[in-house]
Amino acid sequence: MSPLVTTPASAPALTPVPTPASAPAPGPVRRISRHLPLSPWLFAAPGLIVVGAFSLYPFFSTLVNAFTDRRTLVPGKFVGLANFRELLHDEMFWTGLRNSALYVLVVVPALVILPLLLAMLVQRHIPGITFFRSAFYTPVVASIVVVGLIWVWMLDDRGLVNSLLEAVGIGKVGFLSDQWLLLGSAMAVTVWKGLGYYMIIYLAALSNVPRELHEAASVDGAGVVRRFLTVTVPAIRSTMVLVAALSSVSAFKVFSEVYLMAGPSGGPAGEDTTLVMLVQRVGTGLTGRVGYASAISVVIFVVTVGLMLLVLRADRKEDA
Repeated sequence: MSPLVTTPASAPALTPVPTPASAPAPGPVRRISRHLPLSPWLFAAPGLIVVGAFSLYPFFSTLVNAFTDRRTLVPGKFVGLANFRELLHDEMFWTGLRNSALYVLVVVPALVILPLLLAMLVQRHIPGITFFRSAFYTPVVASIVVVGLIWVWMLDDRGLVNSLLEAVGIGKVGFLSDQWLLLGSAMAVTVWKGLGYYMIIYLAALSNVPRELHEAASVDGAGVVRRFLTVTVPAIRSTMVLVAALSSVSAFKVFSEVYLMAGPSGGPAGEDTTLVMLVQRVGTGLTGRVGYASAISVVIFVVTVGLMLLVLRADRKEDA
């Protein structure tokens, strides 16, 4: 017979040890995990409410009003495409569209090229360069109302510029009374105020251009202009496209500069009116035609989206 094997009486009984995964979660943690799917929405709710109240709701409300004859104090009824058909026969609409298009054609190339040249000048590490960077950026943080009034005082018939022109024998120039000079003066203010903003964007892009590329081009005998065209421009082309898109949208929606320099009437006989000024003139007041102004706003939205798509498409063709 085989001997019996017995365990000592003092040996403790083996019991399963609970793992951390099987341990019950504390009360607060269990409550948070139960409501975890809603937690991100609770954090995003304030921002979503603001965006919905001040961006999405006005956007869809404008789309709806564009197909109605609504006025400021009178609820409108559906009129279909009547507002858009009226636009085709409105001379002021075509005047505003012409001026806004001219603004884009003149201002956008200036704001693409001039800030780049300015950024290349101030990117050099020389004593006192910080002062010039701050000076060029100062108009960006200045109020557009203050900037507009300063330029009006300077370009007025009795302003600083005309006083200097008279002193040298040239005579007064109607910067604020001639149709094209007034529009050109407003364009100059827009370019002057936007130089510093786009200069900062270009400075960030230029800092990422590898110095080795310039050194290699210099070894090959490339001059300053050739290095700019063959090294700098290809390296920051995406930034130039971004600047072109931003400036084209801003130029087409210009309001403050022309309004401050030309007045509510839009210059002589309203010939300097832009589309946004026309929206403000038609859609405000106790008898404002909200529906018609909304139709103009829809046109502005479609054109600005089209401008951005054209710029992006041109960039893609160059990449191909």
